[in-house]
Amino acid sequence: MSEHVQAAQPAYEERPITGRFAGKNVIVTGAGSGIGHATAMRIAREGGRVVAADWDGSRLETLVAENPDLGFVTVQGDISNQDDVDRIVAAAEGRVDSLANIAGVMDRFQPVGEVTDDIWERVFRVNVWGLMRMTRAVIPLMLDAGRGTIVNIASVAGLIGAAAGAAYTASKHAVVGITRNTAFMYAPSNIRCNAVCPGGVQTNIGGDFASNLALARLGPRMQVVVPPIAQPEELAALISYLLSDDSPNVNGAIMPSDGGWTAS
Repeated sequence: MSEHVQAAQPAYEERPITGRFAGKNVIVTGAGSGIGHATAMRIAREGGRVVAADWDGSRLETLVAENPDLGFVTVQGDISNQDDVDRIVAAAEGRVDSLANIAGVMDRFQPVGEVTDDIWERVFRVNVWGLMRMTRAVIPLMLDAGRGTIVNIASVAGLIGAAAGAAYTASKHAVVGITRNTAFMYAPSNIRCNAVCPGGVQTNIGGDFASNLALARLGPRMQVVVPPIAQPEELAALISYLLSDDSPNVNGAIMPSDGGWTAS
């Protein structure tokens, strides 16, 4: 019997589509690093005016310094704070064509019997409250414009129970619910809302195992099931497609981008 050897993954080569976001105002949260950074870069390279938001101002300064020709509008802020949300949306100057809700935080893989109030509240404050507040803030502008697109970042943890701790898993299931409800409610107003569910991605959102139970249950499974780690640019390709006019008939979709993790 021959032993199966997994083939090396080919390196992803980004191919921006010139002008796809020309004339569009796009808000990207979590734009200072990881998937948010890759998405902000992709949309700006495709002609969009990107309002790049992140809690870490130094990351935004680096984004602008390294890409002075892309015209980023940056806002340092915490999306779980309503005043900061208002400042982010105000930077779009009255029109938001698209919103990429990418900012998020991880838990410490604690199951419900071990999770602390602090972890639960922090994860929900950012992953659910923040996402809801950003979406709530842009909906009136999209209604006035008669159109709009929203992409939420969920996770494989929004689809299965064996990918994270209770707090993160519950928060990402909530993101899936928000996405579907938003898609249904605003479809007649030509506002589309979809979610992308990443698996492992090379970002700085990692969390440590603070639970022996989680390590015993999830550790062996992740060694066998989890596909290779993806690069943020691979996720940005799907996110930008869903935000663009190239996906006019895609609404309420919950799309895994996990290398086959949820297929196993």
